Amino acid sequence: MAEQTRARASVEAVFREEYGRLLATLVRRFGDLDLAEEVASDALEVALVRWPVDGVPTKPGAWLVTTARRRAVDRLRRDQTYAARLAVLQVEADRADPAPPADADGGLPDERLQLFFTCAHPALPEEDRGALTLRCLAGLTTPEVARAYLVPAATMAQRIVRAKKKIRLARIPFRVPGADELPGRLPGVLRVLYSIFTEGYVASAGPDLQRPDVAEEAIRLTRILHRLLPEEGEVTGLLALMLLIHARREARTGSGGELVLLADQDRGRWDRAMIDEGAGLVVTALTGRPAGQYGVQAAIAALHDEAPDVPGTDWPQIVALYDVLRTLAPSPIVELNRAVAVAMQDGPEAGLELLDTLAGDAQLRGHHPYPAARAELLARLGRNTEAAVAYRDALELAGTDPERDHLRVRLREVERGD
Repeated sequence: MAEQTRARASVEAVFREEYGRLLATLVRRFGDLDLAEEVASDALEVALVRWPVDGVPTKPGAWLVTTARRRAVDRLRRDQTYAARLAVLQVEADRADPAPPADADGGLPDERLQLFFTCAHPALPEEDRGALTLRCLAGLTTPEVARAYLVPAATMAQRIVRAKKKIRLARIPFRVPGADELPGRLPGVLRVLYSIFTEGYVASAGPDLQRPDVAEEAIRLTRILHRLLPEEGEVTGLLALMLLIHARREARTGSGGELVLLADQDRGRWDRAMIDEGAGLVVTALTGRPAGQYGVQAAIAALHDEAPDVPGTDWPQIVALYDVLRTLAPSPIVELNRAVAVAMQDGPEAGLELLDTLAGDAQLRGHHPYPAARAELLARLGRNTEAAVAYRDALELAGTDPERDHLRVRLREVERGD
């Protein structure tokens, strides 16, 4: 039984890693997202039966694609009406996009990027675009996508179904858009890439704080996009931001997987080569063009990475950058992060005053960093009873085991009056 459990975990891990590539390949081949999802799931079921017996194939991705394609062909043979409809859609798509564009190296861009841009089509409501892409391409579950957007899982499920139906009914082609279409779709693609990275940096749920494979996949896709669009400052800024944050990954957890806060991290474990690359990209992103939200966020990350320690961080500059960011991309999360920076600059009372002005925000009520930040500032002010209440609120909302473990420790400390 234990061996079967390990085998199943191995199959699911491989499938999750390959899912986005598999789905994009199937969509490109058959032009139907629902069919692609169905046969991808079929391929997983076959793998769960075969791989524990035969072993994981040398090229698991190719095995899954072959198996899924066979299932799709079988399904289309059984349903000739469905097959005829797909054939019409494929002909229309080929007429609109007879040959996928080549990238700078002469090869084809990653098929997942084509699906990213399809899911960012302006015919889809903005709130549906990122949700669909995260679910289909990043392999995130519906609850994980819901956490990324701070909405209930049922609401997110409805959005995903609605978006897929719209793609089907509107016959939206699966292709990278032309140059004249890019400006309207690029911001949505960047939001999705950053959401995928965020899920890797801080998992929405589970036993581990981080999912490095997910973060690295987001970085890989963003590098492809940067190669395709090197003059787009926000693409450069997003790549810089990811690198500067991901550079700290080794120091963010202890030997047992426990959460290590920024103030306690061994900065000698940070990836200096990645920091240097990210810092160079920040300069490029912010030079000779209007500042964009990702470039500004990357500049904030660079200040953290270049500081010798938390007290030696340039907090006034970080607050000033958050002031810029709140005009470029206002959001409750920006206000939360700015309040924490103000607390580091002007003291916990100043930060707490700002946090309290956000108490009525519906999004932040379901976002555990908000009560956790309040708890920390209350504890620094010696208001331990109030801090304990806030830590309990954060504990109910935290998604990963390391986050919950850390909050339990802090709760015990304030309850003891430490």
